[in-house]
Amino acid sequence: MSDLKGIANNLVVLSGDHNGVALKEIVKAELNKLGRHCIDIGPYSPDIKVDYVDYATTLGKIVDSGDCAWGVLICGTGIGVSIAANRFQNVRASVVHDLNVAVKTREHNDSNVICLGSWVNTDEVNIEILRAWAGEPFGEGRHVKRVEKTKRQDKDKVVFTNGIFDLLHAGHINLLNFSKSLGGKLVVGINSDRATKLLKGNDRPINNEQDRKAILETLTCVDEVIIFDDVTPTELVNSLHPDILVKGAEWTSDEVRQRDNVPDDIEIKVFPLLYKGGSNAKYSTTSLVEKARVGNDSAS
Repeated sequence: MSDLKGIANNLVVLSGDHNGVALKEIVKAELNKLGRHCIDIGPYSPDIKVDYVDYATTLGKIVDSGDCAWGVLICGTGIGVSIAANRFQNVRASVVHDLNVAVKTREHNDSNVICLGSWVNTDEVNIEILRAWAGEPFGEGRHVKRVEKTKRQDKDKVVFTNGIFDLLHAGHINLLNFSKSLGGKLVVGINSDRATKLLKGNDRPINNEQDRKAILETLTCVDEVIIFDDVTPTELVNSLHPDILVKGAEWTSDEVRQRDNVPDDIEIKVFPLLYKGGSNAKYSTTSLVEKARVGNDSAS
């Protein structure tokens, strides 16, 4: 992990209003115990009345810019500061008053700012809520595409995804559209015919690499297609060094990074596999090929 990204991911910026000053000190001490580095941007006195909007706006700008990954806002109820912070598109500020919501807002919503109410719970309960929120990872999976829709995407970013893309199906199209939505240019890597045979067997691919490339290039969401002669895209990813790598899989982003040796400064998004009409059957080229074979056998 690069030093800058490592620091940003471990930084927590704290703020609120005069009603949150005392609790903010307790929260700061707890976060330090958890190994987080805290930046307290005020206010610092419970006796001086301030407007929560001003402080929550400053915190929102910091988190929105990516200079700090996490935020804690505290006022009487947590509601006022959340309204102000959520004006920023890359801020997901959640008002949390109980442990269940603390867990769910991280698991489902990838909340990056927690808003606590000093009037609503005791200090002890608020600290329990903070621990639950800080310790819960984002659930990824089906939640990824929903959370990405809440963000402001940088159209200067290059996005990369890869696969065989032999017989295109709804799962492929959903993956490609999602990938394109994350940036300005989508580059798709496809395994060569030789590499495909190593991965899938001698009877694959159905369509040769040039045909697969040509078909993908007709899609408006795809900007460039590159054929790579390997079973993994590691060398191609290192050469292109895209801003974002998208995988259609059931792994977590951390598992993908470790398995494929993806550099730490490349962001990873895992797009969940698509199921057919609420069934347990996943879209896959292999199942399409098998279905076609069964049909041909029956016809003969």
